[in-house]
Amino acid sequence: MTTTGARETVLARIRDALALAPVPGPEIPRAYRTGRTLPDDERLTLLTDRLVDYKARVHPCTADRTAEAIAAILRERGARRIGVPDGLDERWLTAYEGEVQRDSADIPAPSLDALDAVVTASAVSCAETGTIFLDGSPDQGRRALSLVPDVHVCVVDLSSVVVGVPEAVARLVPERPTTLISGPSATSDIELERVEGVHGPRTLAVVIRTDA
Repeated sequence: MTTTGARETVLARIRDALALAPVPGPEIPRAYRTGRTLPDDERLTLLTDRLVDYKARVHPCTADRTAEAIAAILRERGARRIGVPDGLDERWLTAYEGEVQRDSADIPAPSLDALDAVVTASAVSCAETGTIFLDGSPDQGRRALSLVPDVHVCVVDLSSVVVGVPEAVARLVPERPTTLISGPSATSDIELERVEGVHGPRTLAVVIRTDA
């Protein structure tokens, strides 16, 4: 049998199988609980509680102190060379005295391991689960940038913090790549001993801008 003949045979069998396939089942109701809200201070408290429980480090500040907060974290971690998405707000780095590498697709992902830390923005955060969503926007960058360096400093605007998962998903663009972060990377070995840094940064520092 020729290659063309084999292809037609396979496609014909697929068409026959589809014709004999059962009718799709009933539509699944998706009446999720949505639209929940909480005052700013309660959302901040809930998100902070969840993040701390996940062993993340939380640094609330006002928007005009963003650069100082980021620089203090990087100084504490001894970060001399950091990576940032190409679209990150330059004003956030004015207090940092080390080397800054603007990321691009031309930089091989393995080489990001040479960075001491990465600083990104965020798309939305879920207070109830303590989850931060990155969507690959210019100020958040590609997924590798937030996963390879050992320290991730993530800036969250309180206005982007919602109560639950349905509210968070409703703010996302389905076509964009989404990375979900709930604390620093961690897993457990066979003896249930916690091991950090296996699948991403061992340290997650979250700067929450309370008036942004």
